Formats: sequence, structure tokens, C-alpha cells
Amino acid sequence: MAIVEAVPNFSEGRHPEVIAALVEAIQAPGVWLLDVSSDPDHNRTVITVAGEPDAVLEGLFRAVATAAQRINLFEHRGEHPRIGAADVVPIVPIEGITLEECVTLAHRLGRRIGEELGLPVYLYAAAATRPERRRLPDIRRGEFEGLLETIHLPERAPDYGPAKVGPAGATVVGARPFLIAYNIYLRSSDVEIARKIARQIRESSGGLPAVQAKGFLVEGQAQVSMNLLDTDLTPLHVVYARVAALAAEEGVEVASSELVGLIPQKVLLQAAAHFLKLEPAAVERTIEAAMRRARSGESF
Repeated sequence: MAIVEAVPNFSEGRHPEVIAALVEAIQAPGVWLLDVSSDPDHNRTVITVAGEPDAVLEGLFRAVATAAQRINLFEHRGEHPRIGAADVVPIVPIEGITLEECVTLAHRLGRRIGEELGLPVYLYAAAATRPERRRLPDIRRGEFEGLLETIHLPERAPDYGPAKVGPAGATVVGARPFLIAYNIYLRSSDVEIARKIARQIRESSGGLPAVQAKGFLVEGQAQVSMNLLDTDLTPLHVVYARVAALAAEEGVEVASSELVGLIPQKVLLQAAAHFLKLEPAAVERTIEAAMRRARSGESF
């Protein structure tokens, strides 16, 4: 059985009734709802689902349609960059399916959104049709307001749908490996410290490989908001230690950190092993891992 994950991001984090409608819409038959994370400061909701490809694509289409009906970007304000009501819809291979096959799924979904909902659709990451559209921040540059003024330009022509922007904006659809959305809060209200740290750690500024970062002010607290694109390349504990060290240089401590959406268990175990100075093999020395091996008939 092929299983994919999808982590659509919607530009709504303040109206519970709209969030509930999105959650209901995405649960087409065969779709497993795994997580819902909303933030009023970012004014954004991230929903994590999984299932067989056809079921997930149907759920995603229904949720995008609901977002287009219920979210008006002319009235939307929030900390997080956005160009659409259904801002970004990534499809991730989990089991029995390749990234290349997920690219095909992204094209199917993008085409349907463009044709049936009349929304401009851009393809990104592994599904990108142009090199300059592989990175989400490049597509989203200028945000919704900028897109209103530039969508008529050849370089901004959508991959699917009309070159016309309405209240629902545009939708970015793609296929990518697993991504971890991770935020670190500082004991400071100075957002410039968070922005400085973000510039120092993100790959595009010469920082850590496979790390995207921005600085925000969330409920009066400075936040370094990150997407970790490859934790084999740059592990979670490396990111945390680097942010903590840079914050200390500014005379600030880390207050807490949070996950948006889900994270592979092995990433947390690797971070725990690092900070506890455990041997690498200790990552497998959990009762859950031992039970899994026993059930599969493995010897110890």
C-alpha cells in the first residue's frame, strides 16, 4: 500500500469555525487526520494528514476549496508570509511510493485546483517546473499584495489556473521529503535579535545547510521560526545549539521551543542521545523499539 503525507498550510489561525471547516473538509474517506496546529499571531493553521494517494488528493482538494470560500486575503494579516488562503500544499512520500511519483500527484492536484476552482497554482520543490521556483520563499516573495501587481508578468505566470488574483490568492503545490517546522522562543521582546539570528543560521545567508529561518514577534516574545529541510544533513540538536549560542552572544537565553506539526521519532531520539551524551546505539534502546523487534521476530 502506498502512503503519502500532506501538510497543507492555511492562512487562518484566529477563527475557530473556519479552522473546523477546513479540518472537516480535508477528512475525505480514507484520509487519516494526524495533527492540527493553529497560531493566531502567525494567523496560520497547519493540518497534517496521511493515507493512500487518491484519498489524500481528494481531501486536499476539498480543503483548498473550503479555504477559497472562507478566507479573504484582502482582510488577512499575520506574521507569516503568504500568497494564498490555501497557501502551500506539500505532498510527502511515506511508504511504498517515491518522490517522483509524488511529483505526479502534485501536478494532478495543481491542475484540478486551477481548472475547477479557478485559482492560480504554482508548483515548487521537486515538482517545480522552473529552477527559480524550487524554493517556496522565492515563489512567495512580495506575498499576496505583491502578487496582485505582478501576476500578469511572464515570469509570474502560474503553472495551472488563470493569471488572475482574487480574495483567495494563489496556491503553491509541491512534492518534497519530510520537513520539520521548528520554532525557538527567546527570553526577549526584541524581534531584531530573532531576525539577526535567523539571518546567521539560514542556508541562504551562508548559515546551516538545509535550514530556512525568519524572526518574528509572537505574543510579545522574539521567535526564531525555522523549516528544517534535512535533519540528516543538519540535525535538530545542531540547530538548537547554534541558536542558543547566538542568543547568548546577544545576552539572551532560550525560553522554550516548539514543533509545528509532527516530527519523526528518530529525530527526537537523536537529539536526546546527543544532549545526554549517549552512545549512538542507545537510540534503539527504547521499549518501543524492543517491542517492535520482538513482534517482527528479530533476535536481540
